[in-house]
Amino acid sequence: MGAAITIMALLFVAFMVLGVYATVKVAKAAKRGVDRTIDQARRTVEDTTLRAKSLGQTGASAELAQLRLALRTSMRATQEALHAGVAEDASLKESLDLFHRLSGHARELDDDLRRLEREPDRGHVVARLPELRRRTQQVTHSADALRFAARDRARRFADDELTSLSAQIDMEAGALRHWTDADTQSPVAQPAAERPQAAAPAAAPAEPRTGEQAGTAGQPQAITGADPRVTSYPWEKTARPETTA
Repeated sequence: MGAAITIMALLFVAFMVLGVYATVKVAKAAKRGVDRTIDQARRTVEDTTLRAKSLGQTGASAELAQLRLALRTSMRATQEALHAGVAEDASLKESLDLFHRLSGHARELDDDLRRLEREPDRGHVVARLPELRRRTQQVTHSADALRFAARDRARRFADDELTSLSAQIDMEAGALRHWTDADTQSPVAQPAAERPQAAAPAAAPAEPRTGEQAGTAGQPQAITGADPRVTSYPWEKTARPETTA
């Protein structure tokens, strides 16, 4: 009795621990989902604000917004392309590591651009613009190079696979049509024994035999050739025997 109670207590504790673990996992997954939703909404708002500034303002403020928007768009597109490709092509892992290093420089540049948006000294902002423009072009050029290379690699693999698949399909189609070789052979090139016999003309109605002909009916007849109505092709129908009147 005591052993049964102990087993029941252990099972109860195990179920409690399992329930707590499952609850924690679900809570963490829900928190990650909420964080991703908030981050995506914040990025959307920031992109919309930058796009509005680049179109609605002029001068240094508009150029700062354009630089930030170009930087964020290029980095986000490259990140999505590399993360989507590395799942199918493990060789892109090194490219993804390089992108992570490039992301550090991109975040630093985006912070500098954001600080200059709040800078009250417009002269200082104008003086810093050439350097910031050069850095933005350098980062976006590197990000675009990684993204284009990953897409070209994926497209090349898809083209090679399609070419190989087409060749295999052509071979299979040729194997399925093997009977066409026999059908297209010229009758002159076939041996005489294998040539199909011409269909014999229809036999004439039998005539009544005279007495002389009836007397020789029991004698051996001359040797005749094979029945020309017999054909060597198994798919042709056998000629129907003629009936006598």
